[in-house]
Amino acid sequence: MTPQSEFDNQRERMIGDQIKGRGIHDVRVLAALRAVPRHRFVPERLQNLAYEDGPLPIGNNQTISQPYIVALMTQMLELRPGDSVLEIGTGSGYQTAVLCEIAKQVYTLERHSALANRANALLDDLGYTNVEVYTGDGSQGLPDMAPFDAIIVTAAAPAIPGPLRAQMANGGRMVLPTGERHQQLLQRVRRSGDAWQVESTIPVMFVPLYGQHGFTPSDAG
Repeated sequence: MTPQSEFDNQRERMIGDQIKGRGIHDVRVLAALRAVPRHRFVPERLQNLAYEDGPLPIGNNQTISQPYIVALMTQMLELRPGDSVLEIGTGSGYQTAVLCEIAKQVYTLERHSALANRANALLDDLGYTNVEVYTGDGSQGLPDMAPFDAIIVTAAAPAIPGPLRAQMANGGRMVLPTGERHQQLLQRVRRSGDAWQVESTIPVMFVPLYGQHGFTPSDAG
């Protein structure tokens, strides 16, 4: 079994080489990545790879995102300590924990109940009290909890889901991958009143967002 001190060392190397080395500079994001034990969010047999530069499988055909992508998307959200955040795609709960370190309240929505339950138990075990985990169609968001200062979507949509746009607060930010099934662009959406400004950044490849306003299973291929 890998000792805790070695995981701590690996996490510091990850932050220095993969995160700071690629231009992530938001001090709150860096502090959150330092605080969250990423190895707790991957299967035990893969914990020795938790701080490597790539995604890892977590079951149910889902993955935990590459550390740099987690850091980049979080930085793009421009989070403030008082923010209310919606996360679409709880997955392992790692991105959720990073958000919890910065924001006031996080609502996270996962399609797979097994993943949602596992993430909820782990987040509770780690002492996060500012998070609520839900199961359902992420493409429809959580209208009862809206508006949100920030929305992050960790699965690829063919286009920006209308319900998520509508659930953004005035001045809110949303970060998500959109595009084809096997190739997307990471986008940031800003809301100003009834106007939404969309900025496209780097090419990425995420698992699909299935749902009423996402992909359908027949799109897979």
